[in-house]
Amino acid sequence: MFAKIIDKKFNIYTLGCKVNQYESDSMSDELKSEGAILVGFGDEADICIVNTCSVTNMAERKSRQIIHRAKKLNPNAVIVAVGCYVQADKESLDKDSQIDIVIGNNKKKDIARILNDYFQDKEVKDNYIDINKTCDYENMTLIKPVEHTRAYVKVQDGCNNFCSYCIIPYTRGRIRSRALTDVISEISGLAKRGIKEVVITGINLSSYCDEKGASLLELLQQVSQIDGIERIRMGSLEPRVITTEFLEGISKNRKICPHFHLSLQSACNETLKRMNRKYSIEEYMEKCQMIRSYYDRPAITTDVIVGFPGETDEEFSVTKSNLEQLKLYEMHIFKYSIRNGTVAATMPNQVPDQVKEERSNILLELAAKYKTDFENSFRGENVDILVEEYDKEEEGCYIKGHTDRYILVRQLKDESYCIDNINKVITIEY
Repeated sequence: MFAKIIDKKFNIYTLGCKVNQYESDSMSDELKSEGAILVGFGDEADICIVNTCSVTNMAERKSRQIIHRAKKLNPNAVIVAVGCYVQADKESLDKDSQIDIVIGNNKKKDIARILNDYFQDKEVKDNYIDINKTCDYENMTLIKPVEHTRAYVKVQDGCNNFCSYCIIPYTRGRIRSRALTDVISEISGLAKRGIKEVVITGINLSSYCDEKGASLLELLQQVSQIDGIERIRMGSLEPRVITTEFLEGISKNRKICPHFHLSLQSACNETLKRMNRKYSIEEYMEKCQMIRSYYDRPAITTDVIVGFPGETDEEFSVTKSNLEQLKLYEMHIFKYSIRNGTVAATMPNQVPDQVKEERSNILLELAAKYKTDFENSFRGENVDILVEEYDKEEEGCYIKGHTDRYILVRQLKDESYCIDNINKVITIEY
């Protein structure tokens, strides 16, 4: 035990992706196991941890704001900045008088030891590495997630793609994967504690391959054999992972949800080339068609960036036209934001903010239509939902949960029915 952190109150604020959320939950578990006490952000605390994001300049700005807010709320607390922003700009964070400790990626697992050293007036060391020079996977373990029914499980880290707009390869390093045996052990423990659904996630999940050669398909198949796990979802996938072998393997498994977040970014080949994406829109469309040939109405979702440098009216028109053909369930639309340190930040023909706004609004309207159309296609049908929670309101009690395609269902039911069915998969008319 690290005696110096026993009974210390701590909180964690998480910015960014689901991988960050997993790592925050793991850090929380580690500190609690050492006797520290988790409190809410804004409550009186001895330690305030901000798990930062660096994916955009705006994300870094928000990370700084939260760090300074944490210090204002708890002026006597030890302020700890961890994660991607530390990797991207450690020098400036070291100089920030509001921050007491910085911890880089691949060192989050050591947070209890680092804090204990700090409270013992020891020099804080081994808290940062050059992430681009390591092949080691940072093994962290999740004991109890924030949610009671669903858990995000990180199995992979790093990225080798070097998309022209993205800083992640520089803050997360090269691809590396977690041992399959460790993944199975962690999820088995989560299942014993009542978790019914797991989301397999990573920085570049499609690249998963552990030291013994286990593939993502093998991982999914083995997770499905764990007693108590009823649903398995996948995080964001690259189109290349969608093959006949992959679809043959997962489509026969009822536990693996027909829910695919298939990375796109642009539906125009010229824009994709400038982004340094490794596929064409024709290949992407082919992968969507393959998925649909194996599943009835699979939920295919994606991200689209508008206003990327050099995106002309004609290129945007091509993107819009192709998205109209794809008719995806959900499209998360982002206006391109300059990220210092990336190739795209220095590209000519930056698109004016007003044009980005106009294009974003057009695609948001399109996205809303296809989302409604997809959900309406299930109206009147019986669907299975995992009951996650219920809301008590004036008119009664509303049960809430998601289908296997991640459609949110919220219906008025008797309070006793809601209570009895928490964390169960039930059939309900949509």
